Amino acid sequence: MKTDAIRKTILLIEDDRNTRNGVAKLLRHKYEIVIAEDGARGINVLQRNNFDLVLTDIQMPGANGMDVLAECTKKNPAIPCVLITAYGSIETAVDAIKAGAYDFISKPIDVSKLEVTIERALESKELKEENTSLKKQIDEKHGVKNIIGSSPKMMEILETVKQVAPAKATILILGESGTGKELIAKAIHNLSGRKGAFIPVHCAALPSALLESELFGHERGAFTGASEQRKGRFELADGGTIFLDEIGEIDQLVQVKLLRILETKTFERVGGAVLTKTDARIVAATNKNLVTLVKEGKFREDLFFRLNVLSIELPPLRERKEDIPLLVKNFIDFYSKENMKKIEGISEDAMNVISNYDWPGNIRELRNCIERMVVLCREKVLQTSNIPQNITEKIILGSSLNKAASTGELNIENNEKSLIIQALDETNGNRTMAAEKLGISRRTLHRKLNEYGLK
Repeated sequence: MKTDAIRKTILLIEDDRNTRNGVAKLLRHKYEIVIAEDGARGINVLQRNNFDLVLTDIQMPGANGMDVLAECTKKNPAIPCVLITAYGSIETAVDAIKAGAYDFISKPIDVSKLEVTIERALESKELKEENTSLKKQIDEKHGVKNIIGSSPKMMEILETVKQVAPAKATILILGESGTGKELIAKAIHNLSGRKGAFIPVHCAALPSALLESELFGHERGAFTGASEQRKGRFELADGGTIFLDEIGEIDQLVQVKLLRILETKTFERVGGAVLTKTDARIVAATNKNLVTLVKEGKFREDLFFRLNVLSIELPPLRERKEDIPLLVKNFIDFYSKENMKKIEGISEDAMNVISNYDWPGNIRELRNCIERMVVLCREKVLQTSNIPQNITEKIILGSSLNKAASTGELNIENNEKSLIIQALDETNGNRTMAAEKLGISRRTLHRKLNEYGLK
């Protein structure tokens, strides 16, 4: 038998006595109901107590439902606020949704709709709380504050990071570009207990001659422009961790020197003959298949075996799509603050489009996409119209290919055209709704209509 201690508590604010009593009687079988007879009293109660949900009328003398919503958002944005609106106040209710309300119910109140709305609102609140709690647990458990994800694959990787971090062995991180290899490397360093610094080196960004000097340092006069002795990254990382990103890009000469460091913990500066010791732990990463490079003679087999003592493979974003909502929320929060904007979330349609995209650039591409959307958004919620055109076009093209494959008709143009016609039929010619249904912007739809002569 459930106890009252686990029942959700709802604050009901309604100035009409009949409505107030009716709604309270309806909900009391399942929830704890606290009643306030007007907006001012409701705000006062809200300020002094915690609630799982606020149910408030919009039109009330004095403080109205919008005032209650503002106070609710100020106290705790996670508390869902559902508005009760009379006929003729729909426009106000829509404004309230944009301002952060969860949903609205029109009078006369549909009992079944009210119950379903409240259940969904409470489920949404619980999900947000679970995600926040899970992220906190991950941070505390693994010592990683910037790695976002609760999918089974990411949880397994974080467990591996925790296990291998204290070891001294070299680690090789594998994964496509943009999957977060450097973040994993930093997490390994943070959990390793090593006192030295974390020193990243992006090997692909440096030409061979410069990379050698950057890694091992050089003596004065070693080459033109070397006016003084300079320490390399391995010396700077002594006692810490050196992260060699895109290790597959280094040439044979640097590979030989790396092999020597792995075997003897010593190296010579460019232009020098004195052996220098280093206790830098090597964490390397690549988006290339090193086994293939070894077979092609482009990467030393002995170096590969030395680097691949422990390996961690990061999945592409398309293989952990359940993490996309968490990543999107994090990026929205970050870029909203950075750009001094008040973006409160993303529409369901826009999230569906983003979740259905394969993200070949992985987390980096998603982050750049959300940053662009936040900067260009003129509302408080990101919409499908804010999604970059190249992404929405790939979504509709993918739908066309799927349809072509299922029907055996591989004429992409005809299938794309039929998808557009179908969307327009289903929305009775409403182009805005059709664009939303297709997951593309209205501007893109207009261009497609012109291309296919559907004007």
